[in-house]
Amino acid sequence: MKNKIIATESFSSKGRHFFLDFMLAKNDTNYISITRSDEQRDGSYIRNRVNIFQEEFEFLISAFASLFRSAAYISEHVCVKDLQKKKDDDTSIRNWPEELRPREKMMEYGTEAMRDEELLAMLIGSGSPDGSAVSLGHNILEEVGYDLSKLGDLEHAALCRFPGMGLAKSSSIMAAFELGRRAYGFFQTGVSPNISPDIHTVDSSCAVRCR
Repeated sequence: MKNKIIATESFSSKGRHFFLDFMLAKNDTNYISITRSDEQRDGSYIRNRVNIFQEEFEFLISAFASLFRSAAYISEHVCVKDLQKKKDDDTSIRNWPEELRPREKMMEYGTEAMRDEELLAMLIGSGSPDGSAVSLGHNILEEVGYDLSKLGDLEHAALCRFPGMGLAKSSSIMAAFELGRRAYGFFQTGVSPNISPDIHTVDSSCAVRCR
């Protein structure tokens, strides 16, 4: 079996092409392959590649976060801060008028006044560098034809295909729909859904520790 590409992103700039591939190896482990391909004057390409294996993901994410944070807030000679500020100005909900922000709109007018993508944005929490949580919610709903029953059937793999979505955000959506299904079942039958005793045990031990 060949190594399989699970997800991929790419971008280009001035003859330089970058490919970021999330891979599944033959031994069922994951790695990230980062390839830079430079176009030459004769039309050929010079490629360089580096692989980051799954045991190194945590270090890579931490290093990138620290790198950009330090560059943005320590040195005045880099453009990272300005770039991030521009992105924030363009996409962040906190820069919207208060009456258009989902949380403020819900508090002022109630849940009934909320559009579906606004309710979904409340679950998503934050958007991506290319769009707000509301626009991300709109993209997801558009994909399922604004059919909430189809949205409720989506699992992690389908939700994570959308740029800006990850396991945490997709889990929030899936959990909300599961609660809705359980509530509907209770209203229909008057019987609460069966919950594993192990879950109660975990919750109880957590409550004891929190005290």
